[in-house]
Amino acid sequence: MEPLRPSDHIDAEALAAERAESSAERERSGEASAASAIAQPALGVVGWLRFAWRQLTSMRTALVLLLLLAVAAIPGSLVPQRSADPNGVVQYRRNNPELYDVLNTLQVFDTYTSVWFSAIYLLLFVSLIGCIIPRTVHHARALRAAPPKTPARLNRLVGYRATDAPADVETALEAARAELRRRRYRVERYGDSLSAERGYLRETGNLVFHMALVGVLATIGFAGGFGYNGQKVIVEGQTFVNQLGTYDSFNPGRFFDDVRLDPYGLRLDEFDPEYGIDRTTGQAQPLDFTATLTEVTGGVERERQLKVNEPLSIAGTTVYLLGNGFAPVITIRNGDGQVVFDEPVPYLPQDANLTSLGIIKVPQGLDEQLGMIGFLYPSAIQLDSGALSSVFPEPDQPVLTFNAFTGDLGLDDGVSRNAYALDTDGLTPIAGRDAPAEPLVLGLGQTVSLPDGLGTVEFRDLRRFVSIEIHHDPTQTGVLIFSLLVLGGLIVSLFVPRRRLWVVATSTADGVRLEYAGLARGDDPGLEQAVADLADAHSQRLAPTLET
Repeated sequence: MEPLRPSDHIDAEALAAERAESSAERERSGEASAASAIAQPALGVVGWLRFAWRQLTSMRTALVLLLLLAVAAIPGSLVPQRSADPNGVVQYRRNNPELYDVLNTLQVFDTYTSVWFSAIYLLLFVSLIGCIIPRTVHHARALRAAPPKTPARLNRLVGYRATDAPADVETALEAARAELRRRRYRVERYGDSLSAERGYLRETGNLVFHMALVGVLATIGFAGGFGYNGQKVIVEGQTFVNQLGTYDSFNPGRFFDDVRLDPYGLRLDEFDPEYGIDRTTGQAQPLDFTATLTEVTGGVERERQLKVNEPLSIAGTTVYLLGNGFAPVITIRNGDGQVVFDEPVPYLPQDANLTSLGIIKVPQGLDEQLGMIGFLYPSAIQLDSGALSSVFPEPDQPVLTFNAFTGDLGLDDGVSRNAYALDTDGLTPIAGRDAPAEPLVLGLGQTVSLPDGLGTVEFRDLRRFVSIEIHHDPTQTGVLIFSLLVLGGLIVSLFVPRRRLWVVATSTADGVRLEYAGLARGDDPGLEQAVADLADAHSQRLAPTLET
């Protein structure tokens, strides 16, 4: 062995020649060549599980799952969701019956609670936790560890700089220690050198970012289970009470309990729409909607105003204005003049001029069950064809028309029915286009007789209604806090550099020779300047010491 080579040096060429000679000897001795092949160990079940866990908890997998979660959320914004817009799902089914069956099988209308979305969500959750825990443990150990020893050749590092100073080693190192600590470095002395390190806050910010991201996911996934949202139609003069049985539709979270419904009431006093005329089309254009409500909380009443983009916050819930329309007050009497139906009926708008559709069902009080499909024309005019149309959404000349049917309405078979639809299959038309009698036509305040002496129908009054959504989301505060932590952690991890600096003092005949250098973990364009600044500041610190 050559004297200048270390004792553990391995000569690659000599090793290759030795292996070739050994192989030749085995072949000459008749050994099978297959016996010299390297045997790969089998992973086994535990090995494969460890491999799968490492792949799942890698940061690359977490990023892929995060991107996949964002892509998986897209269908939730393209089609209506049952949890937020159940009526929209019903309408989608009517408009696209074949496509609806496919999407419903794929759980697209329940995107955020579907099996595939939940699987991605849980895998991302596990992946992030698996990434964070070992990194946190490693970071905690690094915070307690001393800076690394000084490299032997500083001249190979970034920003290397060497100067001479007429001072001794101890004085120079103490001055360098003071300067490094002023710059918030952790300092450790190794012989006649100082090793300094800073920037652990970068990894701390990175961990805070990922922990906060897990916090957002956990808050949405678990705290969201305590939320709910419901819809209610309120007619002018009527009061809504925040109880489970008073909602028209209600979508609770998986952990919801009706005792969480805070008691309060809302009475619709007045609804004031504002319209303008589009000069290009001549059509009415909505400008603003204002619902004046009376909030009743704890026996105290106060007036509130609800607008489309100005929701109300009441007792931990948020109230949104979704829609509006007319609710004609219909009174139906039997042949003996007794009132069998007397209430406002919300009509659903069908166009911009609020031509509206309404359903009336009278299961008892008459000789037969009565169902009527009605149309409301707020500003009615008669077209040349004889059909009615509304020319403006305000009730300048309201007219009601009805198609009437008799027969079994299916209200007694224990199956829930849509209040805004009437199944005419099996019913007998008694008034309408395909019936023996003409459709019933009523102006405001008018009364008409039902065919076959069933009774009378009176258009007694015209009120307005609003459709509201009440939303309780306990995740808002938590998501806000964790989102701020995500932003803060990301900023810290991007702008705080992780760097190491070294100062070496070597005694010379004229004083001391000082060497400076640095090393960054990752990209640090300011490292070279940081080394130069340290050297200059160190020289300034030594100057008054030398004068003394």
